[in-house]
Amino acid sequence: MTRGAMPGDRAFSAGTANALELRGVTKTFGALSALVDVTITIGPGEKRAVLGSNGAGKTTLFNCITGDFLPSAGAIRFFGEDITSAPAHERIRRGLRRTYQISLLFAGLSVIDNVYLACKGVARGRFSLLRPSRREAVMESAEELVRTVRLEDSRDVKVSDLSYGQQRQLEIAMALSGAPRFILFDEPAAGLSPGERQDLVGILKGLPSHMGYIIIEHDMDVALQVSESVTMMHNGRIFKEGKPAEIEDDEEVQELYLGGGNA
Repeated sequence: MTRGAMPGDRAFSAGTANALELRGVTKTFGALSALVDVTITIGPGEKRAVLGSNGAGKTTLFNCITGDFLPSAGAIRFFGEDITSAPAHERIRRGLRRTYQISLLFAGLSVIDNVYLACKGVARGRFSLLRPSRREAVMESAEELVRTVRLEDSRDVKVSDLSYGQQRQLEIAMALSGAPRFILFDEPAAGLSPGERQDLVGILKGLPSHMGYIIIEHDMDVALQVSESVTMMHNGRIFKEGKPAEIEDDEEVQELYLGGGNA
């Protein structure tokens, strides 16, 4: 698969309908270049995997997209709008969501309470202190998300009593709050058992076709099952792009990703 533009091209397409565009994105920390001239184009509803060994720049890439870091150079556009310098909360308001490698959950609250708070946080009237009823629209949305990630049997269980795999499922439910337009999944299969990984695959495959995402993942098998296109990164740069089958069969990818023992 060819990239939407060469790294040297800083111009966005006029009237673009792409979900996400990065043009020449670079991020430096002093003398360290974590990202170098990264150019990626992702269409609406596209499911993209970003793979690479530790230190390849995957998490830094996510941080630049979400606004946790501002790029040192380059530009980022989200559904046609330039968000290069937009704060993180503004990107969330526009429909961008993210999960993290480390769980960010309320351990003392139940599954439904966690999801309800996530939905309430992006809804109108989010500052209301009234106790919700099960007929409230936000609560109905939360209940639907709990079912989507297959946690209905654990609806009232405290997060601290969930298995690690169930906590990762809950994080996905919270990322889905407010009907996002695009989601960044940061190693959702990390620490999961083989059975839990297959549950994760089922959940990701069951997401609406219009909802695009990027998944960064060390488990290549999981990533290739849930993606339509793959970007390989190495030392902060894009190394290769292609369809899952092309990447899986590529000798250079196997040598770099599998042979290096960092999968």
